[in-house]
Amino acid sequence: MTFAATVATAATAATATSTHSAAPAAGPGFLSPTGVEIAFVLVGLVTFGAALVTVTTRKLVHAALWLVVALGGLAVEYLLLTAEFIAWVQVLIYLGSVVVLLLFGLMLTKAPIGRSPDADSGNRPAALAVAVAAAAALVWVVVDAFRTTWIDLGGPAQGSTEVTGRMLFQNWVLPFEALSVLLLAALVGAVVLSRKRGASDGDHDHGGGARGGDHGSDKERQR
Repeated sequence: MTFAATVATAATAATATSTHSAAPAAGPGFLSPTGVEIAFVLVGLVTFGAALVTVTTRKLVHAALWLVVALGGLAVEYLLLTAEFIAWVQVLIYLGSVVVLLLFGLMLTKAPIGRSPDADSGNRPAALAVAVAAAAALVWVVVDAFRTTWIDLGGPAQGSTEVTGRMLFQNWVLPFEALSVLLLAALVGAVVLSRKRGASDGDHDHGGGARGGDHGSDKERQR
């Protein structure tokens, strides 16, 4: 009986040990952030601050430069999320094209370098309310959609050119083509509206010139 009890006790202990060792490790959580996650939060705070200064400053040139910081922070966030292709697209298109175009527009229109009273608006409370509502809705949608999804930031890149192209042209090719058609229609509409406006201005100038000629001939007849 003693030998049987000893064997049973040993078997129970071995079973408990194997069960404990086979238990899955604790999943990721907010109480044990990694270095990449801490960097993500810090860069996010810097980006948020730059965006806030962009929309609150009264100096147009400073707003454009802070916009560079905000868009650059977004590119860094994409890199930290292993979305390399999206990060470089952010740099090439927004930092390399949109912001440069904005700065050229400020220089060509001779925008004031210092404080500009015209840059302020009395609709700040309404704009703040809309911004807070939009941010709350966006945060709620993202959290609800990816509540239990964790990205392995130490693993292979999830946003490389190959992965992004496969997802885009396999799963999202129809919305992609619809968006391209929409942008083309907007471009054609802008060209048509600009040509109509130019034609109407030209007709108005010609009409004014004709009236001036009629007045001139009347004066000659009176003489």
